[in-house]
Amino acid sequence: MGLATFTGGIHPYEGKELSENQPIEVLMPKGELVYPLSQHIGAPAKPLVKKGDQVLVGQRIGEAGGFVSAHVISSVSGTVKGIEKRLVANGAMVDSIIVENDNEYKTIPGLGEDRDVSSLSKQDILDIVKEAGIVGLGGAGFPTHVKLAPKEPNKIEYVIVNGAECEPYLTSDYRVLMEEPESVVEGLKVMLRLFDNAKGIIGIENNKPEAIKKMEELVRDEPKIEVRTLLTKYPQGGERTLIYATTGRKINSSMLPADVGCVVDNVDTVAAIYRAVCKQTPLIRKIITVTGDAIASPKNFSVRLGTNYQELVEAAGGFKTEPEKVISGGPMMGQALFDLSIPVSKTSSALTCLTRDQVAELEPTACIRCGRCVTVCPGRVVPQKIMKAAERHDLDAFVKLNGMECCECGCCAYICPARRPLTQAFKEMRKAVMASRKKA
Repeated sequence: MGLATFTGGIHPYEGKELSENQPIEVLMPKGELVYPLSQHIGAPAKPLVKKGDQVLVGQRIGEAGGFVSAHVISSVSGTVKGIEKRLVANGAMVDSIIVENDNEYKTIPGLGEDRDVSSLSKQDILDIVKEAGIVGLGGAGFPTHVKLAPKEPNKIEYVIVNGAECEPYLTSDYRVLMEEPESVVEGLKVMLRLFDNAKGIIGIENNKPEAIKKMEELVRDEPKIEVRTLLTKYPQGGERTLIYATTGRKINSSMLPADVGCVVDNVDTVAAIYRAVCKQTPLIRKIITVTGDAIASPKNFSVRLGTNYQELVEAAGGFKTEPEKVISGGPMMGQALFDLSIPVSKTSSALTCLTRDQVAELEPTACIRCGRCVTVCPGRVVPQKIMKAAERHDLDAFVKLNGMECCECGCCAYICPARRPLTQAFKEMRKAVMASRKKA
């Protein structure tokens, strides 16, 4: 059998050699912790604390504000300084709970203790995942307890663990696979308890041979779990492309993975499920890659949620040269930052600091109709045509041309010799279409 993959895609410079061999270091926060009440898809959480309250590690300080929402858990013990708007990675000012760390890390009762999973019902598992505040840690931030409760669980045939990590520079998922492989496998086994007719697939790109070998050894005697080797290609880790590569099934923008019998979760999300269900530990930390040619010592850190990004840079030796571009995430799907005074949130994955801003160096020119954008698009749309609709802000034409099938991966903009801001335009149009539908 050949390597599993999809049609389209690109091969950008990987940059993973900077940090892939750096073991995860635990980084404890120094200053105040900032917990945005919106660090997930869906309704913001509602604060459960007020200024002056004392909190513990593992204590719920924000309550899910709706069906699609997630709890916010304190990662330190200390005193609530207030609830105020703070800057987050996407440039928005978001209501946030500010906690002054007392550096004592006093915990709620039972935190970290083993739990007998065999005695848990399916509903017990879902309740625990919800209480732990777990969301998709690959960047999407969709509440995991909602994803694990589809309308027809008996129709779920595949639980897919996304270990592709196709985004350039990022190595946090790879380090989880290398250092905490048992957590991933045990987390997947917990998930499979929810779906009687499902098997587990762990998808890993073939540029991670050591991780593939380690995971294959761990699941050798697990009849319901297999490791699927994926061709190294961006965006192999996209939900739609991963489902197609591993199962041959197709979904579009109007469908959910559950519609084709699949549930997909990121490696670290699956490990978080294990910690919550088996170790009574809610989501209080993230694995973050701090990398790029402007960073003195690229590293992977285990960081408490709420930690300031500036502390990450300092822990990685600071800047060896002033960066032209700093990105929360990787260069393809990440968000450019203009300020490092933002907190690590559930959807943080990396801090990529580059000495060159290649995008800003070149001015866009007119489309030369070369068709390269069409050949690399995993969504099988024609970026050249939907760009015309975007330039006219013609929402109807954008939809008719299947613009909503764009997954915002950035392949078209990457390959475009005219350096046209295709992905940025499509993101704005997709937002406008969704806002229009919501209004209607």
